Amino acid sequence: MNTFAIVTDSSCDLPESLAREIDLTVLPLAFVMNGREYYNYLDEREILLHDFYEALRVGQPCTTSAVNVDAFVSAMEPLLKQGRDVLCIAFSSGLSNTYNAAALAVEELAQKYPERKIYAVDSLCASLGQGLLIYLAAQERSKGKPIEEVRDWVEKEKYHLCHWFTVEDLQFLKRGGRVSAATALVGTMLSIKPVMHMDNAGHLINISKARGRKASLRALVDRMEQLAIQPEEQTVFISHGDSLEDAQFVANEVQSRLGVQKPITINYVGPVIGAHSGPGTIALFFLGKER
Repeated sequence: MNTFAIVTDSSCDLPESLAREIDLTVLPLAFVMNGREYYNYLDEREILLHDFYEALRVGQPCTTSAVNVDAFVSAMEPLLKQGRDVLCIAFSSGLSNTYNAAALAVEELAQKYPERKIYAVDSLCASLGQGLLIYLAAQERSKGKPIEEVRDWVEKEKYHLCHWFTVEDLQFLKRGGRVSAATALVGTMLSIKPVMHMDNAGHLINISKARGRKASLRALVDRMEQLAIQPEEQTVFISHGDSLEDAQFVANEVQSRLGVQKPITINYVGPVIGAHSGPGTIALFFLGKER
């Protein structure tokens, strides 16, 4: 058993097998579709992610619900009862109240278990960016580093965790207030795709535009070319909104252009983020000189 537990929420979008491999405790976040509440378990036990995106494609509305502090308490308390310390790395406060709920839960549990070390970190990350930060933190833990050192490593390295992504359908960003109705209309008519990233405050920022799908996908790799630290040695993650072929195209570009040697992890963008970014979203995650 690891010396301390790492806890997160399902916006990390890690493959269930990988989360299990690194001994990760994952709190499933909730969303509502067609009047029914679902929990986003990494193993897709309540809804297959392909089916989720098919529902979005035919116009099914999806809303995400607030995170309950008690849910974090319920996830962390059994670990504390086992005598383990807990490091919770949560979904960006720039996009969700998830971190705030985690921090309140940690405050409550710290009073109840004063002998244990319990910390909450705002990842300022989302999707497999959050997943990559957690995966790398687990590698630091595996080196035998104490919980405080791993916490401090996460606090520092989160500002180097690059998130670059594009979307296929601007209407989803329009509904979420990320682009204006006029931008969405013109962009759709001219096949203009946004190239976006997550800034140091954990907010999604529109950086540039590309004409056509393939150009937007290559633009993500261009950004990695500009920013990545020792790209040939990088661990790279890619997430997609039910668009595996395009994710594999980006992976191939990353390997051929930047000489990345390690296998690239590809997985779905989960429902909590996918509801706002839509089918066809492609996101590329790596460590860089800056975000």
